[in-house]
Amino acid sequence: MRGKGKSIIVTERRGFTLVELLVVIAIIAILMAILMPVMRKAKESAREVICRAHLRNVGLVVLMYLDDNDDTMPNSHRANRYLWYDSPGVFKKTDDEDAYWGIVYIAHIKETKIFGCPSLRRVPELIYNVDPAAIQEAAYALNHKYTRGRNVTGIRHHSQFIVAHDHIEPRVENDVRDMFHNNDSPGAMNLTHYREGGSRARFYRDIFRHNIRISERFKTGGRANILWLDGHVSSLEETTGDNVPKRWYTGD
Repeated sequence: MRGKGKSIIVTERRGFTLVELLVVIAIIAILMAILMPVMRKAKESAREVICRAHLRNVGLVVLMYLDDNDDTMPNSHRANRYLWYDSPGVFKKTDDEDAYWGIVYIAHIKETKIFGCPSLRRVPELIYNVDPAAIQEAAYALNHKYTRGRNVTGIRHHSQFIVAHDHIEPRVENDVRDMFHNNDSPGAMNLTHYREGGSRARFYRDIFRHNIRISERFKTGGRANILWLDGHVSSLEETTGDNVPKRWYTGD
């Protein structure tokens, strides 16, 4: 029984229609399509910042070693694999073929992770069969051929001599086969071991692996990072070698 003069207001509840739900889903999908590439790029930029910071720390370690050893680079022997340890807590010998080249600096570093780069995520199983975790502490390549046991006082421009750089191979010593120069031959190719027809062609995209913008098999539009003898780090845009003089490796 209702009181006199009072009325009841009935509010009808209405849910989303199917069309409205589809519109919302479409808007979310569009936003995700716009944001995901931006987020991926930001994430990779953060990885590269870490890689460059670690490489600079490696440079400091190299300079400390030189200061303690009469300006003479270590004799890194084989230094051609990715491993630091024989067993947990037990480092490999520097002349062990499986030892990573960073082993020679072990007395000057607090942790091996400074040799890691999160942008290098794939284990190069074709080159060496190693534990996937090992690659995260062995992500840089040593200019082995032209640094091994060398007294650096004879190198005039330390800011133009490559010590190490981003590369899938831990030790580079075969000139145009695995270095960035093309033997000062305009129009010729560098990195021939990793380009089309080379035995390690499948790993080319792990060399110029930063800021990748092109999805072709032998073209990334990306860049690599270089550690120079004076300790500074710079980027090198993907190149066939015309802009990389051999003297950056030889110190001539």
